[in-house]
Amino acid sequence: MKDLERGLLSAARVVIDKCLAVRAGEKVVVVTDEPCRAVGVSIWTALLAKNDPLLIEMKPRSIHGEEPPRTVAEAIRACDVFIMPTSCSLTHTRARIEANKGGARGATMPGITVEMMLRTLNADYSRIARLTKKLGRIVDVARHVCIESDNGSILELDLTRRRCYLDTGIVKHTGGFSNLPAGEAYVAPVEEKSHGRIVVDGSFAPVGALAEPVILEIEKGRIKNLKGNRQMNSLFNRYGRNERTLCEFGIGTNYRAAVTGNVLEDEKVLGTIHVAFGNNLAFGGRNKARIHLDGVIRKPSVWLDDMPIIKKGQFLI
Repeated sequence: MKDLERGLLSAARVVIDKCLAVRAGEKVVVVTDEPCRAVGVSIWTALLAKNDPLLIEMKPRSIHGEEPPRTVAEAIRACDVFIMPTSCSLTHTRARIEANKGGARGATMPGITVEMMLRTLNADYSRIARLTKKLGRIVDVARHVCIESDNGSILELDLTRRRCYLDTGIVKHTGGFSNLPAGEAYVAPVEEKSHGRIVVDGSFAPVGALAEPVILEIEKGRIKNLKGNRQMNSLFNRYGRNERTLCEFGIGTNYRAAVTGNVLEDEKVLGTIHVAFGNNLAFGGRNKARIHLDGVIRKPSVWLDDMPIIKKGQFLI
């Protein structure tokens, strides 16, 4: 067996055994598409040792958050475990949410590459989970967030009565869910109360790595003005108010992740933060939208209720 194949199978076994604790006899569905086929096939192959898994390859979606075909939705709703390495994210789709509500546990892996799988999934997820849970306890009781950065960010968010969600990568309970690679604590801010300026300098879905920062002016929770990237400006101009709503604030906790231009990994990088725009119904928000797009900030300073927790990308907790 080639070294690459061995590495992929090793990472796939981390997903199957460490993260999802797949048991013999469980009904498992792997959903993939052409750009992520190598990852999907490696996971399906590793599953063959203990299960009779189903592998579905679908047409790639056109944007993050677009629903999969009805056949896929029905398959993951009927399974015990789903694993979905796809080029566009299925995380915030009704199909994924309904599958979890029905008792299936699983993970989405939007945009994952072979290189990313080898680097980030051969990691100590117990270590990642410990930091994520510690951070989550602090965020969960916070009511106010202030974000600053040397390149001009100054943004305030209201977290009153909003629960913090944890993406630890360890999903062993009925209805559980995670992104993989994992490593973030995230929350839906009160939609109409975000205000200020955020300068996204890492990556922005679906553009990827940014040559120049994207500057977003936020007023009453929505993008009032966007500068620095014509593609992002054009994209948001195609949508309405809900798609321009700041819907998520997240903090990365994965020590193996690196900023590469792939937002799935970038938003997990230790000490980064990200904000997202669009749908947040899956994690305690009330903004229904057709998209969910994340932007990553590299070296932020963050205060929760006046307590500093990150200074220029370094944790203080």
